[in-house]
Amino acid sequence: MNPHAKLIFYMSLFLGTTITISSNHWMMAWTGLEINTLAIIPLISKSHHPRAIEAAIKYFLVQAAASALVLFSSTINAWFTGQWDITQLTQPTSCLLLTTAIAMKLGLVPFHFWFPEVLQGSTLFTALLLSTMMKFPPITILFLTSNSLNPTLLTAMAIASAGLGGWMGLNQTQTRKILAFSSIAHLGWMAIIIIYNPKLTLLTFYLYSLMTATVFLSLNTIKALKLSTVMTSWTKTPMLNATLMLTLLSLAGLPPLTGFLPKWLIIQELTKQEMTTAATTIAMLSLLGLFFYLRLAYYSTITLPPNSTNHMKQWHMNKPTNTLLAILASLSISLLPLSPMILTTI
Repeated sequence: MNPHAKLIFYMSLFLGTTITISSNHWMMAWTGLEINTLAIIPLISKSHHPRAIEAAIKYFLVQAAASALVLFSSTINAWFTGQWDITQLTQPTSCLLLTTAIAMKLGLVPFHFWFPEVLQGSTLFTALLLSTMMKFPPITILFLTSNSLNPTLLTAMAIASAGLGGWMGLNQTQTRKILAFSSIAHLGWMAIIIIYNPKLTLLTFYLYSLMTATVFLSLNTIKALKLSTVMTSWTKTPMLNATLMLTLLSLAGLPPLTGFLPKWLIIQELTKQEMTTAATTIAMLSLLGLFFYLRLAYYSTITLPPNSTNHMKQWHMNKPTNTLLAILASLSISLLPLSPMILTTI
């Protein structure tokens, strides 16, 4: 792809995200979402592979439908209340439509089918953008409208996402699909707490983005698209594989790693809200996710492949592991001791 075109698309991504997160009018938020969608489509389809083209079309159709629902929801609300302010969403039908639209944008169950397929058709770096940056504007809209959302619907979708994200990731061999189901499971954790403590949802999203960025950039460095490639990569980059293992365990939410903090705080908040059953259910469902994170971690460091693999082995890394990845990995593993300082900000 032409570097100038790529620069325009990345700048449009930042512009669209900035417009959505800084707007308080529905039309501006919708405009930002549309700019984002149009900027990411060429990045998904840039490899010109049939699977990439298919992924771009699926992404466009789902996002267009979700954007139409956002517009429809805000128009109904404006019709009944005369308000175009995002925080003034009070009409029940609008609230229901908006929850559905944002669930489609994010890939929450039962609107999750497009997400693993789109990630599988993208490059690792585009998949990273889709899993982190493209989720930020919809999460912000949920944050702004958290007072008006339907708690029963959101809790049901959240628990279903946590369960299905863990369940579907169990038998995957493609790293991008595993991380897609991991994303769906984490979105369940974010959605369940958005009504009761919106700032905690943002904290969870920031830490999830940090850990996912580390995993995607590590996999991108070792060019690992399949688990079999991860198995043979320890000979090239032993230190990177060791930090990848710890980051995956952090993503699973094991103490004393960074990923334990949001899960611990969410379970604590749900218990305070007398939602002990929901807290127990979502905690038990996260064990499914723990299984495939452990499998990935096991493959990345401990397993020796039993036979020769049919992909080309890279015995020499062209470039050293960059400083950004080192910083992200350190933060993904060791932020838990700083939790008192983080808690003072939420």
